[in-house]
Amino acid sequence: MKDYRFKIPQNVEFGIGALKKLPELLKESDSEHVLLISDRGLEGIGVVKKIQDIITSDGIRCESFLDVVPNPTVDVVNAAAAMYRESGATSIVALGGGSSMDVAKAVGVLATYGGKVTDYEGLGTVPGPIIPMIAIPTTAGTGSEVTASAVITDESRNYKFSIISYEMLPKYAVLDPELIMTAPASIAASCGVDALIHAIEAYLSTAASPFSDAMAEKAMELIGQNLRRFVANRQDEEAACAMMAGSNFAGIAFAWAKLGNVHAMSHPVSAYFHVAHGVANSVLLPTVLEYNALADHGRYEVIYNYIREGNGAYDSFKPEMLVEEVRRMNRDLGIPASLSEVGVTEDKIPNMAEDAMKAVNVRVNPRQTNLKEITALYHKAM
Repeated sequence: MKDYRFKIPQNVEFGIGALKKLPELLKESDSEHVLLISDRGLEGIGVVKKIQDIITSDGIRCESFLDVVPNPTVDVVNAAAAMYRESGATSIVALGGGSSMDVAKAVGVLATYGGKVTDYEGLGTVPGPIIPMIAIPTTAGTGSEVTASAVITDESRNYKFSIISYEMLPKYAVLDPELIMTAPASIAASCGVDALIHAIEAYLSTAASPFSDAMAEKAMELIGQNLRRFVANRQDEEAACAMMAGSNFAGIAFAWAKLGNVHAMSHPVSAYFHVAHGVANSVLLPTVLEYNALADHGRYEVIYNYIREGNGAYDSFKPEMLVEEVRRMNRDLGIPASLSEVGVTEDKIPNMAEDAMKAVNVRVNPRQTNLKEITALYHKAM
């Protein structure tokens, strides 16, 4: 067994009604004035006000930055960082999906160390701990509340870059399944498949360890048994709890094992064509699984048994059975079948392939991959 390491440095509160503990957690981190970072969609359905009321009910001051957008840009980060400085806040509450948390992490870095957000591109560039942050996910998808990365779009380069540092981990994560029980079916589907992909890619990664495997397998079990059920009825409390826990465990898994070609390829798709991250990942998954099958050493069958419908016996397993099961799952959930269906055009494939090859995730993909092969995968996914 190869050497590995892990740590669990965060405090995670999970359960229906867990939001009520927010003032207590803020006081534990000496936070008397917070900046809430979220988006207009959550403001429109009343979730932002709910969180604002909980925060201020205990005498804690709260300012709000609500201009987070999908695939957040450098300009969004700069605007949020300026509000943080001007407000005099001493901590951050990130409310939403991965976009809000990515912005919050980047703001935390800038608020603590200054400079430009692009100064921190890459692995291990954050010099030390950032200001206290509480992450409150409203989707069962990204796992960003327990991951050490922030992904920001630099529009000047049409490039999504990552800041990767365990110094950015939120101090607390509050997981209240009630927050995902009003999601539209399409959001529940794409976010749910995204969470499943986090677990799958972490499990197949060449950087996987017994620790990340344990988290990935439990995530696949919870998501695989509940994804269709949750999309069918978001008011199913048991399914909602399973999806939120599964997303969280998948986030922990890939925080330590990294991901693979699906994520390496999806970031350029989002950067060039503004496709939602979860949708891009979901569309690419069958193509990448088919490509990686050559490197399988028994793990495809494990994944297959977590996500397949029913539990009937089968004679012998072949990797293509997992690929077809994923395609069937995507069809059931209304996920587009190809990149062309989400607006991707072939003229940008050379640029996207170049950008995908810059990602750390390519290096831990189970099958070694070069530029020519990434290009071919994009064409196949069209």
